Amino acid sequence: MTNTRIAAIDVGNDSLKGIFGKMDSEVNIPNVIARDIEDRPIIGIEELDNQDPLDGIHIRVHSPTLNDNNAIYRVGNLATKSNNSTELDPGSSKSEEDQTLIMLFASLAIDAARGGNDHFKRSNNVIEANYTLGTGLPLREVKEGKDVGYRSKLLGSVHQVEFLVTPRYQGIKVNIKFDEVKVYPEGFAAFINLVMDNNLNIINKDLIDKRILIQDIGGLSTDIAVIKDRKVDDDKAQGFNIGVSESLEMIREEIRSRHGIELDTRRDVVEIITKKNDRNHIMVKGSRTSVHDIVDRILVELAKKQYRHLRNMWQKNSQTEICYFIGGGSNVLKEYIKTLNNNLDGYNIDFFEDEKESIWMMANAYYKLIADFSRKNQKENSKEKQKEEQKLAKTK
Repeated sequence: MTNTRIAAIDVGNDSLKGIFGKMDSEVNIPNVIARDIEDRPIIGIEELDNQDPLDGIHIRVHSPTLNDNNAIYRVGNLATKSNNSTELDPGSSKSEEDQTLIMLFASLAIDAARGGNDHFKRSNNVIEANYTLGTGLPLREVKEGKDVGYRSKLLGSVHQVEFLVTPRYQGIKVNIKFDEVKVYPEGFAAFINLVMDNNLNIINKDLIDKRILIQDIGGLSTDIAVIKDRKVDDDKAQGFNIGVSESLEMIREEIRSRHGIELDTRRDVVEIITKKNDRNHIMVKGSRTSVHDIVDRILVELAKKQYRHLRNMWQKNSQTEICYFIGGGSNVLKEYIKTLNNNLDGYNIDFFEDEKESIWMMANAYYKLIADFSRKNQKENSKEKQKEEQKLAKTK
């Protein structure tokens, strides 16, 4: 096998989280792209290489898997400043969107360019990058069999990312190949992360044999995994086309219409409603202004819908012992769901108080799973090699 590098990537609706190598590198990129031109205008071009590459991802992407091949994009932070930026729409399937692939390829290219000659063969400005990838899809898409098509899109092709006007990496081309791709259902990955360490040793014995619900609230969808006998019950697990994105758009639109304030992306809305200080406040003409009434009215309605899903799933799985809420959407709705639960059914529910742990849970889980696969694969290859050497020795 070639010199392959582990990549664990969660293409979340809000942002992409990626962990690479021996956990020596990670990226967090807003899931926003914008079509662009090759020579994007820039002030102070001589200062370009002093900037953070993640703030200026400007790339051409060539891949036979894309519907719109060879197009040029701004990605992440740079795209949020464009008036033609796009985020994933409610109702869309992550596995079928060009945007998912563009984000995935961009993150891998950033990692390859960061490492340079340390990881991969590099000739002039071309890097040949081989990855063993662990990623995931919502349970709903996996149940529909879309993981098979998604995996086949990635394997067997070369995907090229060319950095255009990007700090430090301008002119570098990265040819990306996959030695292996594993696509995990998100609910199962969350369970793995809850109960196992990076070597898949059990670290939470209290949970390992419990009946658990895991409600993962994302931007575009909600997945509820039913964990029984240490695995996901595929028949009972459910996915819903309801996330926080639509509500965030409603908040953004009402702030614009009422206060005349333009917020660039949904992430800007999330920052307003989750920040530690001055939560639910914006600046209007230099004055601190509350948007608490807008936020509360819209998010309470969404929390009620999420709570109904919890209640229905618990009724169908009456011996459930605890439900864990995870994902970026859970962080947004946490206080509203807690209040509803205290006033209504009083289920045994839990949230991750560590915001980073909740948001990075999927990427961490994919890393554990793909690293374990890679270790086992290396052992198998080593055994095969030993057998071949033994056979060769006998013939001599």
